[in-house]
Amino acid sequence: MIQKIIIVFCLLISVTAYSQYTLADIATEYQSYNDRQNELNKTQWPNMSQNHIRSKIAVYSRWVSALDKLEVSELGENDLINYDMLSFILQDELYRLNHNSHLLPLNSEGGFLINMMYSVRGVQLNSDEKRENYIAKLNNTKTYLSQQIKNLKAGQKSGLSRPKIVVRNCIKVLDDALSYNGGDFFLFKPLSDQEISHQDYSKEIILAFQKLRNYLYKDYMKNAPEQIGISEITDGKAYYEQRVRYYTTLDMTPQEVFDVGKSEVKRIKKEMQDIINGLEFQGDYNDFLEFLRTDPQFYVDTPDELLRHAAWLSKKAEEILPRYFNKLPSLPFTVSPVPDEIAPNYTTGRYSGGSMEQQRAGAFWVNTYNLPARPLYVLPALTLHEAVPGHHLQISLAKEILDSLPPFRSAYLSAYGEGWGLYAEYLGKEAGIYATPYQDFGRLTYEMWRACRLVVDPGMHYFGWSKEEAVAYMTENAALSEHEIETEINRYIGWPAQAVSYKIGELKIRELRTRAEEAIGENFEIREFHDLLLSNGSIPLRTLERIVTDYIDDRI
Repeated sequence: MIQKIIIVFCLLISVTAYSQYTLADIATEYQSYNDRQNELNKTQWPNMSQNHIRSKIAVYSRWVSALDKLEVSELGENDLINYDMLSFILQDELYRLNHNSHLLPLNSEGGFLINMMYSVRGVQLNSDEKRENYIAKLNNTKTYLSQQIKNLKAGQKSGLSRPKIVVRNCIKVLDDALSYNGGDFFLFKPLSDQEISHQDYSKEIILAFQKLRNYLYKDYMKNAPEQIGISEITDGKAYYEQRVRYYTTLDMTPQEVFDVGKSEVKRIKKEMQDIINGLEFQGDYNDFLEFLRTDPQFYVDTPDELLRHAAWLSKKAEEILPRYFNKLPSLPFTVSPVPDEIAPNYTTGRYSGGSMEQQRAGAFWVNTYNLPARPLYVLPALTLHEAVPGHHLQISLAKEILDSLPPFRSAYLSAYGEGWGLYAEYLGKEAGIYATPYQDFGRLTYEMWRACRLVVDPGMHYFGWSKEEAVAYMTENAALSEHEIETEINRYIGWPAQAVSYKIGELKIRELRTRAEEAIGENFEIREFHDLLLSNGSIPLRTLERIVTDYIDDRI
């Protein structure tokens, strides 16, 4: 009886202390927790055991409840942004934990397998401690892969499974990785041949990956659904609704996203038709798309040619920066090909962040795989999006700005980040970057591509579209190559709702700019406005809207 009284008393003390948490207390606990996890991750892969997942749920639940008890009206502007970000991050993490997203660790690009490849790429074991930590991590590989297999099995048993098309892509990623022998295997590249040959773990690791590959091919694939939509899994529709809210950072429904997409496709198609008419092309819209997909003038013969074009366009884009921004990042960027091991299933280009501390420039990755699928007329828009004034400028500047802020503020929200990337493409039109009607059509091609995403993503994941219907819709409206369309649709299948963030983010940023221009009038200053948009790093769109509203009120 006394023991029970003591337990109740301790719980009451805990609840009282917990109810008195400040925002700083929660942020400090959250950061300490992440620091411990990061320290562990130096010597092991992420812990995916069920016990660890349960402990995370308990910890995140406590933080979310504490945030709910805060008096938000008493917070200053910077703390309010901190609150918005921390609440957004923790609530989403808790939702995914409670809904067993860890039982779905695969996507069309490879899921956790690609994460493993990224994490060791460029690793330099230039100290005894780093070498010992890395070898310890290698020794943990078998356990990590076993945990993933166990979770995959548990997922299918409870009605949570990736579709066959995603599994096939992951098997190919494994096959490609396992085709490299000895030191060429991705985990062994940081080590010398002599270190590999003298360690027992190398054979065990290869066997563990082969075991995973065989499980996916023989067991998981057999029980994976043909249907591609996430709504097919247990509670899938509700899950997709939450993913839409998360990726748009707005209170939008799949139906609203779908309707916006249909409207944008109609608008953009008219602008594209106007360009076709201006070129006096002999044929209809579909004939023009076929012309763009097949005419040799729009393609290069070698990877180096494509990279040179991208590099020149990058310098051209840098020329406009002083006209639109007061503050620019100090970190430079380079142009590089997408790594060979991931290029076949990879998108047409992407930004890879750099670090002054790690002596690594940012990188505009250009996919040089399958050159007939890489038209030059879209390269200016891609460059503006991935390099400057898009991702490199925004992400690198955010790192400099956020040095004095809590580390969780460096989280990347794609509605803001990808919305900014699309807005950067739009700025290229205003700044005169698109030198020919074909390049401007390429800009619209990319805008149409992102608008089509608003239709095909909820189409597949919420409204029951087949892959064939999604491909047909993209083929009819977007001037992308067949390979690009196939790769993109596969990505959407494996990453529900992420693709809708791009266009929704761009539309919100353009809406806020128009609102500011109209309200402030002749005193509106574009460089000041852009600096404002970039001054807080990646934040929810509803937070950005509040900041811009306050800015307008201060200027009028």
